Amino acid sequence: MNHYPILVLSDIHLGSEYSHYEDVISFLEKIKCDLLILNGDIIDGWQLRKSIRNFKSDHTNFFRVLLKKIEEDNTRIIYVKGNHDDFLDRVLPFEFANFSIVSEYMLQTPAGRYYVTHGDVFDSITTQTKWLAQLGDVGYTLLLHINKYYNKYRIKRGKPYLSVSQKVKAKVKSAVSYISDFEDKLVTIARIKKANGVICGHIHHPANQYYNDIHYLNSGDWVENKTALVFTYDDKWEVICK
Repeated sequence: MNHYPILVLSDIHLGSEYSHYEDVISFLEKIKCDLLILNGDIIDGWQLRKSIRNFKSDHTNFFRVLLKKIEEDNTRIIYVKGNHDDFLDRVLPFEFANFSIVSEYMLQTPAGRYYVTHGDVFDSITTQTKWLAQLGDVGYTLLLHINKYYNKYRIKRGKPYLSVSQKVKAKVKSAVSYISDFEDKLVTIARIKKANGVICGHIHHPANQYYNDIHYLNSGDWVENKTALVFTYDDKWEVICK
């Protein structure tokens, strides 16, 4: 079992039929960590508003794993609110024992000081035109639906998994520009907050790179990429994939 000082997960989207919740549960059961940061969109409140039946009984196993980590491993858990779990606004800030819910967090590590945010507050589409963001969510869900059946077709023919939505985002100029603008905004905020880096999620695009003096990290998601961020005992950040 691997042990890391810090583990960051985001965008699990429990409540969405496209959430790979079984994979993230399996992943967590094989890892120990001192600090677990859940960086937004862990629960997909947008999907649950459509139908509470989207939240399967198996989804509760994810929270059982979290409780086990708190009780048996003494893991500290910090839940940073995202846009799909914006219902948590009503309880912010919340703290009980080793569990906290916050809107943002400043993380001090041997590698420097990192500003932790889901990232949606720096997304003008999400914050200023929520109806447009929800419309975009419908389009993204459609892509995931196509992706599901396309990969069934590929698997039957012995071909590896291929993310249709990731390919679309890489090809469409506006999507590439959106990701670049998003990263630039967060790097700028990190400088303003006098941090050495920023840790985010939101755009389902894992990353570990530098913008001059600022370390930009994105933990990815568990809808398409099945990735996480870990801070190792060598004082380094790594993106790992299930």
